[in-house]
Amino acid sequence: MSERVAPLASISIDCADPEELAGFYARLLGLREAFASPDRGVIALAGAGPMLTLMRVDDYTPPSWPAGEQRQQMHLDLAAQDLEADVAAAVALGAREAEHQPAPDRWRVLLDPAGHPFCLSAVLPD
Repeated sequence: MSERVAPLASISIDCADPEELAGFYARLLGLREAFASPDRGVIALAGAGPMLTLMRVDDYTPPSWPAGEQRQQMHLDLAAQDLEADVAAAVALGAREAEHQPAPDRWRVLLDPAGHPFCLSAVLPD
Protein backbone atom coordinates (compact mmCIF):
# COMPACT_ATOMS: atom_id res chain seq x y z
CA MET A 1 0.00 0.00 0.00
CA SER A 2 1.66 3.22 -1.10
CA GLU A 3 -0.91 5.77 0.10
CA ARG A 4 -2.13 6.27 3.61
CA VAL A 5 -5.76 5.82 4.50
CA ALA A 6 -5.81 8.73 6.93
CA PRO A 7 -3.29 10.92 8.76
CA LEU A 8 -2.59 10.45 12.46
CA ALA A 9 -4.73 13.05 14.22
CA SER A 10 -4.22 12.26 17.89
CA ILE A 11 -2.55 9.97 20.38
CA SER A 12 -4.96 9.25 23.24
CA ILE A 13 -3.88 8.39 26.77
CA ASP A 14 -6.24 6.95 29.38
CA CYS A 15 -5.99 8.40 32.88
CA ALA A 16 -7.96 9.11 36.05
CA ASP A 17 -7.53 12.91 35.92
CA PRO A 18 -7.31 14.49 32.44
CA GLU A 19 -6.97 17.99 33.93
CA GLU A 20 -3.80 17.08 35.82
CA LEU A 21 -2.26 15.13 32.96
CA ALA A 22 -3.14 17.79 30.35
CA GLY A 23 -1.38 20.41 32.47
CA PHE A 24 1.69 18.20 32.80
CA TYR A 25 1.98 17.44 29.07
CA ALA A 26 1.15 21.02 28.04
CA ARG A 27 4.14 22.24 30.07
CA LEU A 28 6.43 19.30 29.19
CA LEU A 29 5.84 19.51 25.43
CA GLY A 30 4.89 23.18 25.01
CA LEU A 31 1.36 22.37 23.84
CA ARG A 32 -1.90 24.31 24.15
CA GLU A 33 -5.42 23.12 24.83
CA ALA A 34 -7.28 22.62 21.55
CA PHE A 35 -10.48 20.97 22.78
CA ALA A 36 -12.16 19.82 25.97
CA SER A 37 -15.45 18.03 26.52
CA PRO A 38 -17.92 19.96 28.71
CA ASP A 39 -17.13 17.75 31.73
CA ARG A 40 -13.36 17.96 30.96
CA GLY A 41 -13.25 14.16 30.82
CA VAL A 42 -11.48 14.53 27.45
CA ILE A 43 -8.86 17.22 26.87
CA ALA A 44 -6.91 17.47 23.60
CA LEU A 45 -3.61 19.33 23.34
CA ALA A 46 -2.16 20.65 20.07
CA GLY A 47 0.92 22.41 18.81
CA ALA A 48 3.43 19.75 17.73
CA GLY A 49 2.03 17.46 15.04
CA PRO A 50 -0.76 15.10 16.09
CA MET A 51 -2.82 16.13 19.10
CA LEU A 52 -2.27 14.48 22.45
CA THR A 53 -5.64 13.61 23.99
CA LEU A 54 -6.11 12.76 27.67
CA MET A 55 -9.24 10.72 28.43
CA ARG A 56 -10.82 9.98 31.80
CA VAL A 57 -11.34 6.28 32.49
CA ASP A 58 -13.28 5.09 35.51
CA ASP A 59 -11.27 2.68 37.66
CA TYR A 60 -8.06 3.63 35.83
CA THR A 61 -5.10 1.41 36.73
CA PRO A 62 -1.68 2.89 35.98
CA PRO A 63 0.73 0.68 34.09
CA SER A 64 3.67 -0.91 35.85
CA TRP A 65 7.02 -0.82 34.11
CA PRO A 66 8.96 -2.86 33.15
CA ALA A 67 6.85 -5.75 34.49
CA GLY A 68 3.67 -6.31 36.44
CA GLU A 69 0.01 -7.12 36.04
CA GLN A 70 -0.91 -3.92 34.12
CA ARG A 71 1.81 -3.65 31.47
CA GLN A 72 2.33 -0.48 29.47
CA GLN A 73 0.40 -0.33 26.24
CA MET A 74 2.31 2.57 24.67
CA HIS A 75 4.78 5.28 25.57
CA LEU A 76 6.14 8.51 24.18
CA ASP A 77 9.78 8.96 23.17
CA LEU A 78 11.02 12.54 23.48
CA ALA A 79 14.31 13.87 22.04
CA ALA A 80 16.43 15.43 24.78
CA GLN A 81 18.99 18.06 23.81
CA ASP A 82 20.58 17.82 27.28
CA LEU A 83 19.55 14.55 28.90
CA GLU A 84 20.31 15.45 32.52
CA ALA A 85 18.80 18.95 32.32
CA ASP A 86 15.69 17.69 30.51
CA VAL A 87 15.17 14.90 33.06
CA ALA A 88 15.44 17.45 35.86
CA ALA A 89 12.95 19.75 34.10
CA ALA A 90 10.47 16.89 33.61
CA VAL A 91 10.79 15.90 37.27
CA ALA A 92 10.17 19.51 38.30
CA LEU A 93 6.90 19.36 36.32
CA GLY A 94 5.71 16.25 38.19
CA ALA A 95 7.37 13.28 36.44
CA ARG A 96 9.42 10.77 38.37
CA GLU A 97 12.27 8.56 37.24
CA ALA A 98 11.43 4.88 36.91
CA GLU A 99 13.41 2.53 39.14
CA HIS A 100 14.48 0.34 36.21
CA GLN A 101 16.77 2.18 33.76
CA PRO A 102 18.03 -0.11 30.95
CA ALA A 103 20.41 2.44 29.36
CA PRO A 104 20.51 5.59 31.51
CA ASP A 105 23.40 7.12 29.58
CA ARG A 106 21.38 6.99 26.30
CA TRP A 107 17.77 7.32 27.46
CA ARG A 108 15.93 7.80 30.71
CA VAL A 109 12.58 6.22 31.53
CA LEU A 110 10.27 8.52 33.46
CA LEU A 111 6.69 8.15 34.67
CA ASP A 112 4.13 10.90 34.16
CA PRO A 113 1.84 11.93 37.06
CA ALA A 114 -0.63 9.15 36.11
CA GLY A 115 2.11 6.50 35.96
CA HIS A 116 2.55 6.21 32.16
CA PRO A 117 6.16 5.60 31.15
CA PHE A 118 7.81 7.96 28.67
CA CYS A 119 11.43 8.22 27.59
CA LEU A 120 13.78 11.14 27.23
CA SER A 121 16.38 10.01 24.71
CA ALA A 122 19.72 11.70 24.17
CA VAL A 123 19.95 13.25 20.72
CA LEU A 124 22.98 11.81 18.95
CA PRO A 125 25.45 14.34 17.57
CA ASP A 126 25.55 14.70 13.79
